[in-house]
Amino acid sequence: MNKVRIGVLGIGRGKSMIEYSRAADNAELVAVCDFYEPGLNALKKELDNPNITYYTSFDAFLNHPMDAVILANYATEHAPFAIKALNKGLNVLSEVLPVQTLAEAVELIETIERTQLVYAYAENYCYMPVVTEMKRLYEKGVLGTFEYGEGEYIHNCEPIWADITYGDPTHWRNHMYATFYCTHSIGPLLHITGLKPVSVVGFELPYGTRAERMGKLGGMAGIEMITLENGAVIKSIHGDLGKNSIWFSIYGSKGRLESAREDALLNDVERIYVSVDPEEGVFSNDIQTYEPKTIHHEKAKAFGHGGSDFYTMYHFAEKILGRPADTIDIYQALDMFLPGLYAYRSILNHNQPINIPNLRLKSERDLVRHDHACTDLKVDKEQVLPCYSKGNPEVSPKTYQALKEKYESKHQK
Repeated sequence: MNKVRIGVLGIGRGKSMIEYSRAADNAELVAVCDFYEPGLNALKKELDNPNITYYTSFDAFLNHPMDAVILANYATEHAPFAIKALNKGLNVLSEVLPVQTLAEAVELIETIERTQLVYAYAENYCYMPVVTEMKRLYEKGVLGTFEYGEGEYIHNCEPIWADITYGDPTHWRNHMYATFYCTHSIGPLLHITGLKPVSVVGFELPYGTRAERMGKLGGMAGIEMITLENGAVIKSIHGDLGKNSIWFSIYGSKGRLESAREDALLNDVERIYVSVDPEEGVFSNDIQTYEPKTIHHEKAKAFGHGGSDFYTMYHFAEKILGRPADTIDIYQALDMFLPGLYAYRSILNHNQPINIPNLRLKSERDLVRHDHACTDLKVDKEQVLPCYSKGNPEVSPKTYQALKEKYESKHQK
């Protein structure tokens, strides 16, 4: 096999994956699936390629001759779709998030272990140029022993909320608890260091007028204070605060590696600051700063999120082809996600520390095998959690109606 035959589920977030598969040396696009038929027909007209087949049925899509499926559907639905694809003998690249519940995590792990197919998690923030450079320097020993880190993913989605929720009060984004969408901020720190989380304390920022205007039921942002297996601590913050921030900082026994804050210089988030000593106990005031370039930088920069969308696809295809690849497997994907899940349980338990299970071990999987607790009523009404720790706020139906009208006025032109 010279190219991986790719099928993409989801024409919204999946557009970047579709473009990669059309242009790549190691992949080709053979099928696209989406439940929104007008959008699918528009894409078919745009791509104008008779070698691509289009589906509105996921089951029919899975029967198409292909090697791998990209899951770019709703963030709360990735695990069930991944399990169906793996059971059909297809490799899977899953967009954020990997699962919604612990029961899904167990079933997904055991399906991957049984089928021995490639599963990769598309946490694209792990492949931003500055994060890739931090990982290279850390693995080279420049930082020394990892001691502390911080990650931020602040994205004020209010200006685009109508576009991404359609004014639907049941949309998953409206039902997120504060610490749910956590892997953009936690993921890079764990991918850089390769360390596993062992416990977490969670915090939730209060429900505010911004959330009320958006029709969102959870707190405005979530914070996780995570202890890692070597005793180091990382702080993660993510959510809908007023100004955007993508930022990572890691401290080791020989100094600090840090990305530029989003507001430091306009569009300067790809800049790294290196402030390290030549060896422990030998102090230096030297600071280097530069914009690192990845090996496929020119190709990658045409894709979204600082070129990182290119690398999730590139490494996934390389892995399937049996070549060296930097993919995120299911175990590390869950290392990135479980701190957010358990942080919310910490919040509901008055911010008490909670241990994070190591789901690599069957004995620990057995303890949570039937744990369906989440904020999604469609999953398990008996184990449903509130979206906000103080109880779900009431949102006026007029809020959702206004968002729906805003969406329709923009997209029906």
